[in-house]
Parts: sequence; C-alpha cells; structure tokens
Amino acid sequence: MYNQAELREIVDRTLMNLSYNMEAPRLIEPVKYILSLGGKRIRPVLTLAACNLFNDKIDDAVFPAAGLEIFHNFTLVHDDIMDKASVRRGFPTIHTKWDLNQAVLSGDLMSFIANECFMLTPSQLFLNIFRIFNKAAIDVCVGQQLDIEYEKSLVVTEQEYMRMIELKTAALIAASVRIGALIGGSNDEDANLLFDFGRNMGLAFQIQDDILDVWGETKVFGKTLGGDIVSNKKTLPYIKAMEMAGSDVRKKLQILYSGNDINPDEKIRTVTGIYDQLNIRESSESLASQFIDKAFEYLQKVNIDDKRKMELTGLASSLIRRSH
Repeated sequence: MYNQAELREIVDRTLMNLSYNMEAPRLIEPVKYILSLGGKRIRPVLTLAACNLFNDKIDDAVFPAAGLEIFHNFTLVHDDIMDKASVRRGFPTIHTKWDLNQAVLSGDLMSFIANECFMLTPSQLFLNIFRIFNKAAIDVCVGQQLDIEYEKSLVVTEQEYMRMIELKTAALIAASVRIGALIGGSNDEDANLLFDFGRNMGLAFQIQDDILDVWGETKVFGKTLGGDIVSNKKTLPYIKAMEMAGSDVRKKLQILYSGNDINPDEKIRTVTGIYDQLNIRESSESLASQFIDKAFEYLQKVNIDDKRKMELTGLASSLIRRSH
C-alpha cells in the first residue's frame, strides 16, 4: 500500500514530466506555472488511493489522476478570472501575472491536456471512466453558473447552496474516488459507495473552505481572506446568518451584499462582526462535521478489509480536518 506522501510524489512527478507542444512557449508557461504551485493534490491522490484500495498496482490510474488535477486547475484559472482574484496558493493568479487573454487561452488548453491524459486509460475501461469524468466536468460548470447567479440573489436557501456546492466542488472529488476504484478493479457497488464517500467529503471540504475565507489565515489559506464577502458570494456563513438574524440585521446584510460600492476592508469587518455575534462559525463547522461523519459511514460499508482502508481513511481525515 502506498502512503499519502508517495502518492503525491507520483502525481507531482507525472505532472512535471508531461510532454507539451513547445511551438508556442508562452501558451505553455502559465500551465506549467499553476501546476508548479502545488496545492494538496486532493483529487489525484484520492484517485490513486481508491485504486490502491483494490489493487497493489496503480499504474493504470496515474494518467487519469493527472488529468483530474489538470482539469481542476483549469477551473481555478477561469474561476480566478470570474472572481477577479489576484492571489492563488499565495502566488499571483495567471491573469494577474500575464493578462486576461493569456489566462483564458492557457486555461482552455489545460482542459484538452486533461482529455489527453484520460486517453491513456486502459481501453476496456476508457468509455466508462471518461463518461464519469465528463459528467463531473459538466456538473462543475453548472455549479459555477449557479454560484454566479446567486451573487445577484438577495435570498439563497441552504438547500440551493448545498446543491450548488455538490455540483461545483463535491462532484469532481466524488468522481475522482469512483474512477480510481473502477480502475483498481472495484465492483459497481463498492465504486458507488466510494462515490458517496467522496461526495460527502467534498461537501465538508467546501463548507470548510467557506469558513476559512472568513476566519482563516492568509498564509494557510493561500488566498486573500474575505474574498467571498467582497464578491457577494452567498456561502454558508451568509445563509446561516440570514436564517438566524433578526429583521434589522438581515436587512443590513442584504444591503452589504447588494453592491460593490462599499470599502472592501470595512465590508469584511462589518460582515465578520455580524457572523461572530450570531456564532456562525460554530454552526457552519457543525454542518461540516455531519458530512464528514456521513463520508466515513459510506467508506465503512465498502467490502474491503479495514486494514486496506487505513490509508484512505487517514488521507481523508488529513484533507477535511484542515487547520484554521
């Protein structure tokens, strides 16, 4: 069995050794740049760990895992453009370091490089694996569209929010685990259980991400704090606050989230103060914990010896119980 560090090393080595068409170096430079910034490599490491759950040989899962990571980074490039974000993983975003056109074009290229990685899936598995990936990719786009639309909505329900993050974040994490399991030789029942494990883990991860945007540390979080507040994103803290606050505070929040003409620092301070008064951090963390518990319930049902599950269990725990 491989440990988390070994799996990440395999992913990093594969990403760095990919061959690129060098006819247009400027097109490739941003791709290499964002892939070199690291990150936790959650999706590819989970893919390899899920494969390893059923098979000691994980070679067939390596390139699909790399494809998932490249696709994920492609979505980040375009998300940063839409969010007007200047920092990603503590470094300048691609559209900041280069320009907007370069970020769009190099991001587009990454989606096709991801497809090339999936082309290296064993032929007997390719069609099923690629369909799982492609469905998740479409789900991510739908989730991003809902996220954009909710920025303009004064009221977003918790149910609407949960569906949005299920599509935008959890779908790709769930697909990663399912893909790894199937390449490793899993039956459909266990692969589906692992899909639900990944989906719940993805939901918990996104909720924690929402929490960290408000109460995290920039050095740990890797992004500027309060970005969701400035962008009027209806994340879980906002939704919880709208549920729990009295009418006057709800009106104040709606005014704060209705435009971009307020000083960003003042807006972040005011909104965070309201969240603190309502104990929003605690209620949000409680919901994340519920999804973490559900995730491990699904993992427990997978018909594999518990000893083989230890690495995936430890990996999942380290990813979703992140430092604040």
